[in-house]
Amino acid sequence: MKVALFGQKTSTSLHDIVDPFLSFLESRKVDYCIEEQFRTILTNYTERDLSAIETFDSYESLDKSAKFMFTFGGDGTILNAITYIQQSGIPIVGVNTGRLGFLATINKNYFLDQLENIFRDEYKLVPRSLLTIHSDDPIDLEHNFALNEITVTRRETTSMITVDSWVNGEFLNSFWADGLIVSTPTGSTGYSLSCGGPIVHPSNENFIVTPIAPHNLNVRPLILDDHNVIDLKIKSRAEEYFLSLDSRNLALPTSVEITIKKADFYIYIVETNDPNYYKTLREKLLWGSDKRN
Repeated sequence: MKVALFGQKTSTSLHDIVDPFLSFLESRKVDYCIEEQFRTILTNYTERDLSAIETFDSYESLDKSAKFMFTFGGDGTILNAITYIQQSGIPIVGVNTGRLGFLATINKNYFLDQLENIFRDEYKLVPRSLLTIHSDDPIDLEHNFALNEITVTRRETTSMITVDSWVNGEFLNSFWADGLIVSTPTGSTGYSLSCGGPIVHPSNENFIVTPIAPHNLNVRPLILDDHNVIDLKIKSRAEEYFLSLDSRNLALPTSVEITIKKADFYIYIVETNDPNYYKTLREKLLWGSDKRN
């Protein structure tokens, strides 16, 4: 058996979990590979010699036989991890050393206690849908998918842009705004939520279309079935606009029209101890919190 390890620079110390975790893997005769830059980071938290450990730096170099990918960080770390996993189906075990932890649900303080259950296959595997983007024009994108959202926003102008939109070829609306967010249910608690979008349970098969600071007060977010195909055309006083896929940004000419649809693969998140989504909402976002209660 083999597992993959990935993480990013974190303000939270990993001293108390790295050595016990690696010792656990070795005691179980579990091989492991480490993302190239993360191996350098880990040298700050262990005296082990990791120089001979297999590394990966892309989807192509990742061993697809890995049973899990353990990520150390927050939700942003998982968003970056999917660029390595892509359609391989390798489940993510998200160890939360960050602040929020909607996707990285395993607190680092309890991580070591969960390892036995994880390797005994006593966990819940939760599929998360993704968005993908296409265009008839060439787009210099290394990865054309997003777990949270795909966003178009204004660039090099203080003026709003107009985003003309179609659903399955039928005209939807012209959004006069700072931009437009097309989100998955996973991303509904992210950027979309901060722009007034609804909270959508991850098990739903939907897109959430949320305008960013729209000029018209009667424009509201819209929920669509994720079997739909969305086409967008941007008009702006500037010659370019920004396209964002999760945290990956790209400037495009306004002549480039884009098509958004559901990706043909899922990302799988390992959840232990039967975490409750609504409890996470209350604890992480203080949803429904009222001191009068």
